Amino acid sequence: MTVATERSTTFDSLNPATGEVVAEHPISDAEDVAAALGRAREAAGWWRELGWKERRVRLLNAKGALTRNLNRMAELIHQETGKPVQDAQLETIMAITHLDWAARNAQKVLGPRNVFPGMMAVNNKCVLEYQPLGVVGVIGPWNYPIFTPMGSIAYALAAGNTVVFKPSEFTPGVGVLLAEIFAGVVPEQPVLQVVTGLGETGAALASSPLVDKIAFTGSGPTAKKVMAACAQNLTPIVAECGGKDACIIDADADLDRAADAALWGAMSNAGQTCIGVERVYVVDEVYDAFLSRLTEKARDLRPGFDREAAYGPITMPGQLDIIERHIKDALDKGGKAVVGGPESVRKPYVEPVVLTDVPDDSAAVCEETFGPTITVHRVASLDEAVEKANASSYGLAGTIFSGSRARAMEAARRLRSGMTSINAFATFATVAALPFGGVGESGFGRIHGPDGLREFARPKAITRQRFALPMNLTSFQRTEKDMATVLNMISFLHGKRYKR
Repeated sequence: MTVATERSTTFDSLNPATGEVVAEHPISDAEDVAAALGRAREAAGWWRELGWKERRVRLLNAKGALTRNLNRMAELIHQETGKPVQDAQLETIMAITHLDWAARNAQKVLGPRNVFPGMMAVNNKCVLEYQPLGVVGVIGPWNYPIFTPMGSIAYALAAGNTVVFKPSEFTPGVGVLLAEIFAGVVPEQPVLQVVTGLGETGAALASSPLVDKIAFTGSGPTAKKVMAACAQNLTPIVAECGGKDACIIDADADLDRAADAALWGAMSNAGQTCIGVERVYVVDEVYDAFLSRLTEKARDLRPGFDREAAYGPITMPGQLDIIERHIKDALDKGGKAVVGGPESVRKPYVEPVVLTDVPDDSAAVCEETFGPTITVHRVASLDEAVEKANASSYGLAGTIFSGSRARAMEAARRLRSGMTSINAFATFATVAALPFGGVGESGFGRIHGPDGLREFARPKAITRQRFALPMNLTSFQRTEKDMATVLNMISFLHGKRYKR
């Protein structure tokens, strides 16, 4: 964990619900970031040489320490984001399960394995293994300040890398506490360090030649700036940049469950969820019944900072203007507010808003709102629902409710998204073995699961000749007879015609 230096100034972490100062943190400048990366590079060799079993034990101990500090972490998340304590507890639980999975499965996914060489190299033993990159820089978001970055931190560490983590300036304390927990169980070397600060700190991390990969979560415009910084040193990046996810309701769906899931997906965490439900497409014959259930449930929700509140404030003050603009734009273009409206924006809170008859070209349908609002659309069929869901530049996740397993699976495969959940909301995020990531403006690359482990490792191919063949085709001693023999063999093996 970095500390303030003579060069550094500080900034305050604020409670978005009350405006009170939670804590003061140093602004790490480029020299601070370089120093942290230098320490990380020195620690990387030690961490790599520990081997799979020793890293596993240390990461499992980190998991245990985080679990013992679960309520402390959740309270800090509650203070820095304003989300309900129970939601913060659930987020921390999910981070714990991902840390556990990464620790337990890294060797199985990334360890050396034999590969069949094929006929052309039958005299070789072929080995594939995945080696650590070195130092990974993680730039985290504020909406899920421990769960989301843990999807990079845990997998990068399990793959044998060290990590320098720059948490959001809105939730720096979460990152600091996480680094303290890791330091307590891995005291030998700083395998996880935190640099706190504003955008300039993140830029220093992304542009440094001492970092081997960047894992970024945030907005699309910011992602482009991070990518530009990474391009200076050809530093690879995995990016998750939000979404405009759709929920599809089929004619034979369980409407009570669908309404409950759509409401949670839209309103939980005050709608500040990258995989949250922002658009709902309902097949015509059940549209009215679904809308009735959804609006009835939505009217019962109340934001606040107390334990009885359904969700908390808007964490980032600037987002309030975007939410209000989207609501007004939808209404100006002919949409209807069946729950709430522009008056629902009562800083720092936004009460539930349900919009209908919103045109497809409105901001509330096209742009990420990131607030407790939802648009509900009537469609003629499941096919039309999929078509409209795909009419977006984003492609992160999606939800389908249907009574037909076959129809739901077929529609899920057609959705242009990285993840889809059927008859539940965002189950994939809780399954550590599944990859998480999007397409289009939602980003690229994957965290979580085997793909997430491989994201933070480089594949290494090794061949070892076990014995010499009678003829050597990669030699100036090669004869025409050798070549004729090989051509005949290739013709026999691969020249046949195949029938359907």
